[in-house]
Amino acid sequence: MIVDCAIYRHGRRTEDPEDLSDALAEARAEGDAFVWIGLHEPTEKEFDLVTNEFGLHPLAVEDALKAHQRPKLEVYDDSLFIVLKPVFYEPDSDEVSTGEVMVFIGDAFVVTVRHGKSSPLAALRRRLESEPEVLRKGPTTVLYSIADVTVDHYLEVATELGTDLEELEAEVFSPTGGDSRNTASRIYRFKRQILEFRRATVPLAMPLTRLSGGGSYSAGVPFVNETAQPFFRDVNDHLTRVNETVEGLDRLVSDILAAHLAQMGVRQNDDMRKISAWAAMAAVPTLIAGIYGMNFDHMPELHWLLSYPAVILGMVVLEVLLYRTFKRRGWM
Repeated sequence: MIVDCAIYRHGRRTEDPEDLSDALAEARAEGDAFVWIGLHEPTEKEFDLVTNEFGLHPLAVEDALKAHQRPKLEVYDDSLFIVLKPVFYEPDSDEVSTGEVMVFIGDAFVVTVRHGKSSPLAALRRRLESEPEVLRKGPTTVLYSIADVTVDHYLEVATELGTDLEELEAEVFSPTGGDSRNTASRIYRFKRQILEFRRATVPLAMPLTRLSGGGSYSAGVPFVNETAQPFFRDVNDHLTRVNETVEGLDRLVSDILAAHLAQMGVRQNDDMRKISAWAAMAAVPTLIAGIYGMNFDHMPELHWLLSYPAVILGMVVLEVLLYRTFKRRGWM
């Protein structure tokens, strides 16, 4: 559905247009105005009106309706289409969730399509409307602001994930080592969150590089003011920092998982040594009792008066010697 629709003249919101075609014609005629339409999970029927009036490319429209797209930038004859994936941190569950924001930029218009419950667009529109000197620069300002607030939020999420990883690391390397099954499960879930985060941040590097005129894209992108390239370059620098942080988190959580598995292996070896030591100690009296339990009439010291206490004493001495030996070697 259409969440918000307005015409902006000289950076100030004027009226909500009743007819999109007339509003777009007026904005293009004035030269210092543009139309900004915001939609939330529109149906195909709801989006048809916007598609027809603004001449959006059918492939981009299909992507905007279906969602579940990776971050990308597509250039068409009459518009520019970019996909961003905002990332949100749920403090109650310590989990990462993602949404999607699709932005169409064209001659004197901006169309934003949002998928997911959470989005920074509503607060962003209010902030831009309070800064007419910034908003008067047109659709390029809207695109930059959306990219900037999205990437800035990546930094916040990366900080939260770093804190969670420190807690997980402390649990793994604690003296008790935590519950093995629960700890391994937490590490795996955390690695899944890192993977979800990377799916949002890593593919965005190429679109921002194109918008910033970096590499082989110095010619710029249609419908984007070239004077905004330094600002997109700043956003791209922040994204690079985010990707480096996420890469470091991914490597560290892999190392923590390897350390946890190594600790489990060491504990299992210790347990097997202890079991083997106790089994060896139990074998000695079993052996002696087995020998004297055989049904023979003629055995050494069988009828000797002190044979029973001597055998018991021998068992005790051997058990003590074995216990001290195993204890000294760290098997018990």
